[in-house]
Amino acid sequence: MPSEITEERPVSLECDVVKFQNKKEKWVAFVGLLNGYPYEIFTGVLDDEDGIALPKTVTKGYIVKHINEDGSKRYDFTFVNRRGYKTTVEGLSERFNKEYWNYAKLISGILRYRMPLTHVIKLVSSLQLDGEDINNWTNGVVRALKKYITPSEATEEPEETNDEP
Repeated sequence: MPSEITEERPVSLECDVVKFQNKKEKWVAFVGLLNGYPYEIFTGVLDDEDGIALPKTVTKGYIVKHINEDGSKRYDFTFVNRRGYKTTVEGLSERFNKEYWNYAKLISGILRYRMPLTHVIKLVSSLQLDGEDINNWTNGVVRALKKYITPSEATEEPEETNDEP
């Protein structure tokens, strides 16, 4: 596991696109990577109307942070299509359900400070949220993050935690 903690987010991060299905809905996770390690995650429904529509072949790209004149931030996803043209999906932060966005911000904060992925996955898996849809969402986040567990991390057992408040 990389040990460095980067307080200042780079303007552009490499990104893996992880597509998954919850029930009959198609979802996507954009996993921003810093030196190959998950640094942030954006998730939501793949939807032509309100969400994101991506070609099936897109599995990589970049998440680019923009700071607007009023100080607000926007995150865009940029990729190169099969014809070699740069394509940008603007406003990842505005395209997804606000509840999922807020949970993803929390998970991203944990990732930035390098909590071991096995612990992050255990934490996300243990969330007790209201509603079947949000609980299905957590399953997708877990699936998206599991692919980054190294063999050495996989053999480490997360410490038992008391789930009681």
